[in-house]
Amino acid sequence: MYKFEILLENDTFIAINKPAGMLSIPDREGKEPSLKAALREKYGNIFTVHRLDRDTSGVIIFAKDEATHKFLSEAFEHRDVEKLYQGLVQGSLAQPSGSIDFPIMEHPAKAGTMVVNRNGKASLTDYEVLEDLGLYSLVQFRIHTGRTHQIRVHMQALGHPIVCDELYGDARPVLLSSFKRNFKLSKDQEQERPILSRLALHSQLLHFQDAAGEYHTIEAPLPKDMRALMQQLKKWSIK
Repeated sequence: MYKFEILLENDTFIAINKPAGMLSIPDREGKEPSLKAALREKYGNIFTVHRLDRDTSGVIIFAKDEATHKFLSEAFEHRDVEKLYQGLVQGSLAQPSGSIDFPIMEHPAKAGTMVVNRNGKASLTDYEVLEDLGLYSLVQFRIHTGRTHQIRVHMQALGHPIVCDELYGDARPVLLSSFKRNFKLSKDQEQERPILSRLALHSQLLHFQDAAGEYHTIEAPLPKDMRALMQQLKKWSIK
């Protein structure tokens, strides 16, 4: 069973630090655990404001009543919410910061997959490299639109997909042996355990105004698995 942290709760909404691997909302079959289903057990009625991909961790908000749901949903739709993400991407970017302004649409032949296409919807992502670690880089993203898989598609288009992205990049888990010289398994290990085996994307921060006019900045720290990979890269990797 997944455990999750409540970052902020009041009478109108609840902000959660979603763990990677957990669905935001129930799937069609409803067999897998989801954050919304878990919250419903505790609070009864809970309303979806926005979603995070299953393997994306970090800040997500649910409304507790219909009026708050309408207000916050419109705030997201009208781009009144500041959204920051952090992600580990493949390689070193040519520019330390920039904007990616590529329209995105659903892939005509692959259901559930998006693609850059001039006939797609306008999609804008700002990025800034926080740390260049050689094999990978830690990048902060500010998304101005909320297209499905927006950051993942934009980074694929730049040639630097998110680490462990099974749809838009290389799904293989990151192993210490891939960059630590003279790596040897410990005696009690039969095979190497990955440092990171999920999409390396994290919803870091949401900043918005609620229906009462109060501003909120809600932040979730970088999760343990992403921090562990960065620590090992700094220790062993050579640019």
